[in-house]
Amino acid sequence: MNIYKTAVHNPITTILLFAAIGIMGLFSLSRLGIDLYPDIESNSIMVMTTYAGASAEDIENNITRPLENTLNGVEDLKHITSKSKENVSIITLEFEYGIDIDVATNDVRDKLDMVTTLPDNANSPIIFKFSADMIPILILGVTADESMNGLYKILDDQVATPLARVNGVGTVSVVGVPEREIQVYCDPNKLEAYGLSIETISSAIAAANRSTPAGSFDVGSNAYSLRVDQEFEDPQELLDIVVGRNGAAPIYLRDVAKVQDTVQERIQETYNNGEKGGMIIVQKKSGANAVAISKAAQKQVAAVAPSLPSDVGIYTIVDTSENIVATVQSLRDTIITTFVLVMLVVFIFLGRWRATIVVVLTIPISLLSAIIYLLATGETLNIITMSSLSIAIGMVVDNAIVVLENITSHIDRGAKPKQAAIFATKEVGISVMGGTLTTIAVFLPLTMIQGMAGILFNSMGWMVTITLTISTIAAITFTPVLASMMMKLNPTKAWFQRSIDAVMERFNNFYAGVLGWCVRHRKTVILVAVAAFVGVLMGPGSTLKSEFFPVQDNARIGVDIQLPVGTGQNITRDLALELSRRFREAYPEIKTVNLREGQADTDNAFASMQDNGTHIISMNISLTKKTERDRSLSEIGDGMRKILGEYPEIRKYNVNESGQRGGMGQSAVQVEIYGYDFDTTDKLAEQVAEAMRGMKACSEVTISRDQYTPEYHVDFDREKLALNGLDVTTAAGYLRNRINGSVNSYYREDGEEYDIRVRYDRKFRESLADIENITIYNPQGMGVKVRDLGVVREAYTPPTIERKDRERYVTVSGIVGHGYAMSQLVDEVNQAMPSISFPAGYMWSLGGTYEDQQDTFTDLITLMALMIILVFVIMASQFESLTYPFVIMFSIPFALVGVIIGLAVTGTPMSVMALLGVLMLIGIVVNNGIVLVDYTILCRERGMSIFDAVVTGGRSRLRPILMTTMTTVLGMIPMALGTGVGAEMWNPLGMSVAWGLSISTLITLILIPTIYTSFAVHGENRRNKKLRKLQQRNN
Repeated sequence: MNIYKTAVHNPITTILLFAAIGIMGLFSLSRLGIDLYPDIESNSIMVMTTYAGASAEDIENNITRPLENTLNGVEDLKHITSKSKENVSIITLEFEYGIDIDVATNDVRDKLDMVTTLPDNANSPIIFKFSADMIPILILGVTADESMNGLYKILDDQVATPLARVNGVGTVSVVGVPEREIQVYCDPNKLEAYGLSIETISSAIAAANRSTPAGSFDVGSNAYSLRVDQEFEDPQELLDIVVGRNGAAPIYLRDVAKVQDTVQERIQETYNNGEKGGMIIVQKKSGANAVAISKAAQKQVAAVAPSLPSDVGIYTIVDTSENIVATVQSLRDTIITTFVLVMLVVFIFLGRWRATIVVVLTIPISLLSAIIYLLATGETLNIITMSSLSIAIGMVVDNAIVVLENITSHIDRGAKPKQAAIFATKEVGISVMGGTLTTIAVFLPLTMIQGMAGILFNSMGWMVTITLTISTIAAITFTPVLASMMMKLNPTKAWFQRSIDAVMERFNNFYAGVLGWCVRHRKTVILVAVAAFVGVLMGPGSTLKSEFFPVQDNARIGVDIQLPVGTGQNITRDLALELSRRFREAYPEIKTVNLREGQADTDNAFASMQDNGTHIISMNISLTKKTERDRSLSEIGDGMRKILGEYPEIRKYNVNESGQRGGMGQSAVQVEIYGYDFDTTDKLAEQVAEAMRGMKACSEVTISRDQYTPEYHVDFDREKLALNGLDVTTAAGYLRNRINGSVNSYYREDGEEYDIRVRYDRKFRESLADIENITIYNPQGMGVKVRDLGVVREAYTPPTIERKDRERYVTVSGIVGHGYAMSQLVDEVNQAMPSISFPAGYMWSLGGTYEDQQDTFTDLITLMALMIILVFVIMASQFESLTYPFVIMFSIPFALVGVIIGLAVTGTPMSVMALLGVLMLIGIVVNNGIVLVDYTILCRERGMSIFDAVVTGGRSRLRPILMTTMTTVLGMIPMALGTGVGAEMWNPLGMSVAWGLSISTLITLILIPTIYTSFAVHGENRRNKKLRKLQQRNN
């Protein structure tokens, strides 16, 4: 007993089985998390090694090189890059995507254990694993007035601590808020007059600020503990400390210094829309749900806000969950639109509401089966998984349409619904399963691809495979059952159906006439088709632009600005605030401009991972949603570049649309220049940068290497130091205490400790002469000026030494301009580079996003060849012939023609997403050919001639072919034309499938029957020739 008959004779069991799938799917949907992308495990490991007192070249020779030589042998290593700078070596190991990062980490650790040649004073290398979880999911801005000095403690106690307790939150950092500090500013002239030093003052404060237990004693029958409690209760109490004596008269601290209850001097400052404040950075734990955490964190902030001082305001700068939710909602709307369009197409073609319900019911059941898979594998609802659902909608109804259309044809010819359901399903069942297998042959290999594309599209491959499998099972079981129960003999058709039938009949006749002419003028038709194919490839195909991934408009722009090294923080601050004001005035779409400037504190993990310094400005700009503004992200970014170009004091800047670079961020082309000598590579880099600045497709150019850093070096004369009973360590300590300050004691308040820092007043440490006038005391208490012990000179430390694959290199990065694609900038760079003369031993190569694009494109094209072979094998097995699959495969090149025309007409570059559409078409476009050839073979088996069989097969299958094509194309149109948040990502996918399938179908309806006729006639002639020869032999 076959599956169709079993299903029709057991309707309750069949319906309940599919109802169970639906219920389990709905349960799974209620439990799924939401994210922007699938969980992308990092492919990078960082090894950091510190070596105090070493220059950049010392670090390179003694630390970086030995470690690179050892780590170069780690398995699956793609690139090894390093930065050698003063005191520290940072080596980054980039692995192939898809490797187990924990295994790689253990391998790296084993290799590091083998290194025995590091200097004695160097610290052991530390391993850091990069993770997508390091990206903040929530950045809160904080403003304050009177509470500014105590803001760090307020935020740390009342906001950061409760936030850290939210389930799923990894770390919470308070950034850009200065910590409270008690500053004791000394006058060196008065100190010298009284014979005092910074060390004396610091020790006196520490001695006076004590809470010391003195033991315990008994009073009668009671035991008491004794304590000397002399800790300061007010910072101004410090002024009354006796720090020395002038004869019999005491010297008070107020005689030689002033005390200020203030904040740290050199700090990274934060401004939000021009108001001074700070930031709270929230990062999630690995695997946690970003949307749920963000909502819980926002709820926690709203709960604590009323308890904060009235002048402290907290608001959101960046909430990644907003973009995630908006993107997922946009995709949800696309899925709903697709569902409605597909339902309308089915209803218009069939004209029966019952038939429409039967077909459309396969959609939710098939999609919900994929949702079960998501929950079982721990995946989330994200751009890729929801795109998979949208893609599948148009395809899952195809099988049900083919089956139901055949059932209705039999019912219209007078068959009873139950018999029609069994017979009609059996008639088309093999071709339905064959069509599904060819489509699965395209999507299943996506689960085996490597690299970034493999990580992204693995879930798509499984989801569409599962969805199509369930939809095929539903088409040959569930659809016949419902048809046998719901369909009626001589049903009342929709009022418009007669018009539709009349139009289809006229179109059928027209198509039959055209097809009849084509099969009789086969050479002309085939030559025209080949000419069209070559013409499109040589024309629009040769000028097609390409990029890696489309840049998503996530309403965020990052701006990094560098002034000349050594620029004072006050100058940097003034410029930052001016730029913030100008940006907000020029672009009302801006919601917040959050900026940071200054040197980050060493214990601030988040800030220290970013570039920072007194000459660096970092901006995080949040805009209104894409759907709420007229100007695009790239237009606003270009405008900001023009504003920044007006300031000659800016050494370099980077405007990063979407707030991220590479992969799915902003497209950039990097020219990597390799060579040992700094001067030579600097000159080459400047020549390349100058050439790129003149390129139309380039909007911004940056060189990775920084300027030499200016410093003052104190060169002590060791002989003079020895004559005064001093050494370099002691002298350096005296200098540090006077400039940076001596911390020997703490001021305690409300359970918190604040540094009491003793140093020279600001006005006595602002010039070279001030440094030379610093007094250093020898063991005998004699004061000696720095100028009498050595020389203070200006020097420049070399920049960071960057290396890639164990060679020094410098990178020139060009940002792709608005309206251009990455391939256009790559072409311009390739044309310009030969004109730049590279000395022997120096070379260049293209890297960055372009390198990733080439690797991924190569993987996908290799996969395409595998898919074509698989599709051919499946069709050959289905037809038990090599000729018929060969004929059907001619629809694939014309799918590519359609994609090229579509991308050229719309100006869309060929990206990974568009190429994915091409891969999908391999499995989709052959289905129409399978249906045509299969029915033509059936007609010939019934005794028709070749020409009659071809025309009859074409006429009979035209309606289901048009229906399945229209459902898939209309299913893609909402994706192709979507303008919602995140639509940039799937626009090229929808575009390529819609255009490719439309044009391929139009050509397939003519070309496949024509080529089939050519082969069939040739085969017939060969058989007739053999028969004639056989007859001649017999005669």
